[in-house]
Amino acid sequence: MSTRRAWQRIYVRRLIVTDSLVVMLAVTLAHVVRFGQGDLLVNAVVAEWNYVVISICLAAMWIAFLAAFRTRSRRVIGSGYDEYQRIVSATFRMFGLVAIIALVFRLEIARGYLAIAFPAGLLGLLLGRWVWRKVVAAERRRGQFQTSVLVVGGARSVRLMVETFERNSTDGYRVAGVCVPRYAGIQGDHLEVGGKRIPVYGDEYSIVDALGVSGADTVAVAATETLGPDGIRDLLWEMDPHDADLVVATGVVDVSAPRLDMRPVAGLPLIHVEKPSYHGAKRSGKRVFDLAFALTALLLLAPVFALVAVAVKLDSRGPVFYRSERIGLDGKPFGMIKFRSMVTGADRQVAALMTSNEGAGLLFKMREDPRVTKIGKVLRRFSIDELPQFLNVVRGEMSVVGPRPPLRREVENYDGRVQRRLLVRPGVTGLWQVSGRSDLSWDESVRLDLSYVENWSMVTDVLIIARTVKAVLASDGAY
Repeated sequence: MSTRRAWQRIYVRRLIVTDSLVVMLAVTLAHVVRFGQGDLLVNAVVAEWNYVVISICLAAMWIAFLAAFRTRSRRVIGSGYDEYQRIVSATFRMFGLVAIIALVFRLEIARGYLAIAFPAGLLGLLLGRWVWRKVVAAERRRGQFQTSVLVVGGARSVRLMVETFERNSTDGYRVAGVCVPRYAGIQGDHLEVGGKRIPVYGDEYSIVDALGVSGADTVAVAATETLGPDGIRDLLWEMDPHDADLVVATGVVDVSAPRLDMRPVAGLPLIHVEKPSYHGAKRSGKRVFDLAFALTALLLLAPVFALVAVAVKLDSRGPVFYRSERIGLDGKPFGMIKFRSMVTGADRQVAALMTSNEGAGLLFKMREDPRVTKIGKVLRRFSIDELPQFLNVVRGEMSVVGPRPPLRREVENYDGRVQRRLLVRPGVTGLWQVSGRSDLSWDESVRLDLSYVENWSMVTDVLIIARTVKAVLASDGAY
């Protein structure tokens, strides 16, 4: 058995135990809370039944649905969104089936019982998977729970795939070697990628032999033109006796799974890529969410606003708020509102400090910026200075989640690709906020923003908001 299959089998067994315990605890809790006293029976039709038996049946059905919806498939375990989605779908459909059975057979199962079991079990299952994901991430940081990959393709495609795996190390893909056609960039028997030497185990005709030498348990084809359709089919046949998987890159990057649809045509699997949505009902729904969230935040944070205003005023002379021109939706400028964290006239000092710029690309950043006030350092560390941006959200100039709001001088230097950041409203937070903030390189910041623009959804927004709270409390990349 390969190392990957060994740890996956252990991990799945742990998930089975955890899921079973959560489900049993949920139905037990519902039973005790709802029927702790008195008669447990509700209707004459079920007079001979005991809710202990009903709880056992419900738990068994729940566990069966989790298995039927493949919530513990090795394709999704530890993946996050897909794993959670399958758990939610399995739970909703199981309770939907219970409701249908009760309706058809006229069983008056106590609603309070189901109202306790359903949320308690669902939250418990999601929490359990989240905890196990953290355990796996910790193991992977120590070099355990890895999938050993042999990457196949042209030099450029191989480099891109290796860099992607290295950048997302918590996904657990460790490149054991590569197979590439001959090219001038190879030095000896290694390929240099990001300062790391990757062993080269031959060309596209040496893949099966390279599996045994490299110890890889997965072959990742980075570019299909290297092998062609016949070559990939032949490779599948040759790999059949080996305990290894084959994965093929689609050739598109930063496109989320919901936008990809596999459609076989004349025996050829074609991947249909849905166009990103920037208008219509989806944008209207986002606007409603933004407005409700911002108004609620402003109401709850009113006491904080008052305290910060007093602190800013006492710390240095000048206004409480600071307006900075930013470029918003469709390239329209607006005044972004922040608590003032610098001395008055700080913008006029940028040119003099440019030689000390530590920002990436077009950004100006300094870890020890002399313009920042004493209270400003505290406000910036915990992103409190950005809270007034919820006023921009109410005014329709910003969104709660979106790309980083750019300066005019940044936009003037955008190329056609980066210009796509302006297709949606900039955000109070975003992928850039939860992925390192000021520590990000310019290219990585652009990539994250464009990825959000192309793939945004309400589910993604909620997840980013949750991650923002964690990033702010940890002060990751803030200065």
